[in-house]
Amino acid sequence: MGHGNGLMTDVLIKGPFSLELVEGSPTLSEEARRRHGERLGVHCAMFEEFHAPAAYDVVLSLHVMEHVAEPAVTLAQAASWLKPGGSLIVVVPNRRSLHRRVALRMGLIGRLDELSPRDHQVGHLRVYDLDTLAADLSGAGLVPEHRFGYFVKTLPNSMMLDYSEELLTALVQVGEEVPPDLLANIGIRARKPLA
Repeated sequence: MGHGNGLMTDVLIKGPFSLELVEGSPTLSEEARRRHGERLGVHCAMFEEFHAPAAYDVVLSLHVMEHVAEPAVTLAQAASWLKPGGSLIVVVPNRRSLHRRVALRMGLIGRLDELSPRDHQVGHLRVYDLDTLAADLSGAGLVPEHRFGYFVKTLPNSMMLDYSEELLTALVQVGEEVPPDLLANIGIRARKPLA
């Protein structure tokens, strides 16, 4: 769901499976077609209006739900694209992350779910925690099965600009040892029931 800067598509296109993209922007859809040619099926459509030509085994929604006006509607639509038993994997920013907890203590935000100036700048309409994400997925008729998170982030992006590649890699690796509830990004893999 969505092309964004294309980095995730660049990784996924190398996998041993067919890949399709749903992207609402004609400009980004054309960019994806130009970059990947016939290896990538591109559907230029808004998520809420897209009807899958065939049911999918897996749908990835990576940093999408924090941007959409009605996540319940979007998740229900994405669930309709899945085969029975198929998985929807959703990743979103974590409102309970270490860096948001630090920002709260510093007085930069008044509540963990308050949108920061950076959130507004990048078009976030909300931030999630694992329970609110699970509730939205359940509301879309899916069964949340696996919770996860990644990246130990203690400071806002603007304070991390001079972090070395080694430090960033270590923060990703250490994230495997930290409870998901504290990490910058959280996700849930949810299954569409068989019946």
